[in-house]
Amino acid sequence: MISRPEAEGGWRDDVASFEPRTGREAASLARALGELGRLASPLDRDADRTHVTGSAIVVGPRGTVLHLHKRLGRWLQPGGHVEPGESPADAALREAAEETGLAVRRSPGTRGLFHLDVHAAADEHLHIDLRYLVVGDDVDPAPPPGESPEARWFSLAEAQALADEGLRDALARLDRDRSGGAVWRGGRR
Repeated sequence: MISRPEAEGGWRDDVASFEPRTGREAASLARALGELGRLASPLDRDADRTHVTGSAIVVGPRGTVLHLHKRLGRWLQPGGHVEPGESPADAALREAAEETGLAVRRSPGTRGLFHLDVHAAADEHLHIDLRYLVVGDDVDPAPPPGESPEARWFSLAEAQALADEGLRDALARLDRDRSGGAVWRGGRR
């Protein structure tokens, strides 16, 4: 079980300072803050049906990477549960590497939390999904056996056409930030 101080790493402050741009983001932020206020161990998936997860919005010269979720059969950003001793950002990096087979790294020049979404998970849990912008090498994803059946690069337009509402918000944020000169392609603008 993860204690409250363990793996905190400033992620709570990032959640509190997240600036929503859409109605869904505002509702997710309000729900996240309410749930985090009551949860004794928000990073521990066994402590409560509501818990924090970490996801990666993987970017690179070819766009963004999505993977075909092995249980849900939908194209999603890589991510998953936080392991003991990890921060949500560390979980996002680990899950991105595991689910896509890509070498990934934190995007230089970006603050910690890029996006958040609160949603029901397939197993009737509620995920407070903290999403981080990461850069993937310019190679084809190659998920290892037992992970995602498929992962690939998509243009933002292609990814937005496949995405659920919460991920579309993150991709729209990415598109706006890219257009505004934010870090893209591993630090190149």
